[in-house]
Amino acid sequence: MGDKISIKNLNFYYGKNQALYDISMKIPEREVMAFVGPSGCGKSTFLRVFNRMNDTIPYARVEGEVKIDGKNIYKTKTDVVALRRKVGMVFQKSNPFPKSIFENVAYGIRINKMHSGKKDLADRVEKALRDAALWDEVSDRLNTSAFGLSGGQQQRLCIARALAVQPEVILMDEPASALDPIATQKIEELVVELKKKYTIVIVTHNMQQAARISDKTAFFMLGKLIEVNPTEKMFTNPDDELTEDYITGRFG
Repeated sequence: MGDKISIKNLNFYYGKNQALYDISMKIPEREVMAFVGPSGCGKSTFLRVFNRMNDTIPYARVEGEVKIDGKNIYKTKTDVVALRRKVGMVFQKSNPFPKSIFENVAYGIRINKMHSGKKDLADRVEKALRDAALWDEVSDRLNTSAFGLSGGQQQRLCIARALAVQPEVILMDEPASALDPIATQKIEELVVELKKKYTIVIVTHNMQQAARISDKTAFFMLGKLIEVNPTEKMFTNPDDELTEDYITGRFG
């Protein structure tokens, strides 16, 4: 399988402040890529480059090239709505809508007009909840408020909501950092399962988590990409001394 995303000479600015410096890398299809590095090093900013979430920030500016399936997503005529349908996002804090479990998942299907009727809608919602490993826990209370779910279930509901519109890439910004160990394990198992169908990019502060679930890891520091390698190599024999210092806990 080829590369799903390729980034070339990317620079990113908030006004006059440069946040990312000359980043070039490739993200293969149907793998998990983890972004690691100290707080404030640009991981989340870089993640949001892939679905143009940074467009909403005044004075944010991108230079360079970001291609998904060979198409530069920063070309002027890019359909950003279609891009965000293709590149789903799961945030650090689960953010269900103040609606029922069913309506949370149905929302994107409805606004994108992806269903042919009531039964098709119900089938699509069920599939998304199954894919997010949540169906068995909620199938008997689909019409109750999403806020009645536990934190871990709410996060899986947000994953189901992202999956419902049939994306190809899923971005996850520290999706388990607010969860207890058992809920975290469920999210990790889910990520490993999802990569059979999706390309996943995950920002994590948890080195062990990166080691457990990712195929490749990219280490960032002060807005620069220091190293990107297969995860196993990164954790056993990194190319750069800075990477080794960070992974062994000497700083960060």
